[in-house]
Amino acid sequence: MASDHLRHRPAHIPAEEWTARCELAALYRLIAHFRWADLIYTHVSARLPGPGDRFLINDYRRMFHEMRASDLVAIDLEGNKLEAGSEAQVVNRAGFVIHSALHAARPDLRCIVHTHSRAGIAVSAQRCGLLPISQHALKFHGHLAYHDYEGIALDTEERERLVRDLGPDHRAMILRNHGLLVGGRSVAEAFDHIYFLERACDAQLAAQSGGMDQIVMPPMAVREHTAGQYRHDEMPAWVDMAWVAALRLIDAEQSDVWT
Repeated sequence: MASDHLRHRPAHIPAEEWTARCELAALYRLIAHFRWADLIYTHVSARLPGPGDRFLINDYRRMFHEMRASDLVAIDLEGNKLEAGSEAQVVNRAGFVIHSALHAARPDLRCIVHTHSRAGIAVSAQRCGLLPISQHALKFHGHLAYHDYEGIALDTEERERLVRDLGPDHRAMILRNHGLLVGGRSVAEAFDHIYFLERACDAQLAAQSGGMDQIVMPPMAVREHTAGQYRHDEMPAWVDMAWVAALRLIDAEQSDVWT
């Protein structure tokens, strides 16, 4: 986070909320930087600090590379906009359905990321799902959920099935024929999960281009060992270091993210 982000804080927004807005806007910019965006058609959300089930989501009119802290819309679990002056901002229905479901059911997940990247969509359409063939993929071994495609997520009844399929413990899910979804206990952790899942999908497509008969599968014991290593006690510190380093990719040239 840029050290001076609080200098741009509007007087009516508490410091804790403004920090959450700046972190989320930065994550939108990073998703654009890594080319995981799909015009305006995916969503990243973050739970607002304080009591109640309130979260921030994008104003649907903005591209990810131009997202600013002030462009984020505070809504509740019913999709109601919570701030005066937000009448002109647009909240996408499908984004609300997916994100409200998970924020309501999983208060441990502060940030939810959903992408429609080329690699993520391709792997979501494969019967085999994510293969345990790379170090990036093994982060999710035994910890990855799947949700079958039901059409554009406009039906609030799908929320129950999204929650059911993610379960109480997983923080990553492949939406069949659709894309990827991850959740994190912090914005930094959510970024880490989507970075590794996107890289794993991209590596899988590259490996498959040489033919499935050429792919080496690590033994089950190695898969489980590696997945366990990703849950080491020191991992949160490494995740935070990677987040701070990644912010430098956008901080120098895109300081308006904090406004």
